[in-house]
Amino acid sequence: MSELVSALVLKPDISKPRWDQSTFTGRAKHFFAVTSPLNLFHSDGTLDHFKTVVDDYKKGNFASSLTVSQLWKAKHVVDSAFHPVTEEKMFLIGRMSAQVPMNMAITGGMLTFYKSPSAVIFWQWLNQSFNAVVNYTNRSGESGSVSQLLGSYCAATGGALTAALGLNSLVKKAPPLIGRLVPFVAVCVANAINIPMMRSGELSKGIAIVNENGEVVGHSQKVARSAIAQVVISRIAMATPTFAFIPIVVNALERRPYFKANPRIFLPLQTALCGIVLSISTPVGCALFPQSTPVSLEQLEPELAHKIKNLSLPPKQLFCNKGL
Repeated sequence: MSELVSALVLKPDISKPRWDQSTFTGRAKHFFAVTSPLNLFHSDGTLDHFKTVVDDYKKGNFASSLTVSQLWKAKHVVDSAFHPVTEEKMFLIGRMSAQVPMNMAITGGMLTFYKSPSAVIFWQWLNQSFNAVVNYTNRSGESGSVSQLLGSYCAATGGALTAALGLNSLVKKAPPLIGRLVPFVAVCVANAINIPMMRSGELSKGIAIVNENGEVVGHSQKVARSAIAQVVISRIAMATPTFAFIPIVVNALERRPYFKANPRIFLPLQTALCGIVLSISTPVGCALFPQSTPVSLEQLEPELAHKIKNLSLPPKQLFCNKGL
């Protein structure tokens, strides 16, 4: 049975994650808790209740019956559903906890229907539309105008479709396995387009740099470029096991008599495999880099570094929320 918070002399510090975020293991444990699809089953009322528990606890107010397990559960659910900077409740399918069920269905479709141009267009459009929602929902906190976001979405989706259709035309005479890997290459290219385009406002205006108290002390374009690059790498790492491993398995299975006689089984099979693999690759991919990334003065533009050094109370440490 979990201890009562009121009985502890040293109470949990929920202003930061439960596990040490300077280590990969600590970040992985955090994201396994935050990206769990089970977090999607909480109603708005329950989410608001957990948010109240967390906010009240930060002010020093909590029920005498509150246990440590209940406190951390509330914190993890809040982290999964509310933006870390704006504290707004995030759009349901844009949350990282929706990555496994959503990508499970979309990736299963892309891996199964990769030959027909019309199918490629539909699945790549659906995938990039979903990615655009995720990228916007998990941005660092800044957002652009509606017209800017719409333009970014069109450019990103157009780039993804061009990459997928172009690659398909190049590998028509290649071995079947090469054709099955086309969606993976297209997704890698698309992520490199989609994420920077959807977060173009941060590239032009800079990402918020905060002190140890979470107060904004400036905006940096240099750090924005680094943060977005890390997100691109993480997203590709999430996709690699499903798009690179599953086609190899399926390519071997389709030669077996049973699978030759039952080709329709590949859609549910690949979808199920995607779900299993994504349940691991999603939190692991998120954990590659710290979400609250330490920033040194040397990483900033000279004028911004000079401004911060000359503050009346210069911060001891700087951070940025790189997004997910």
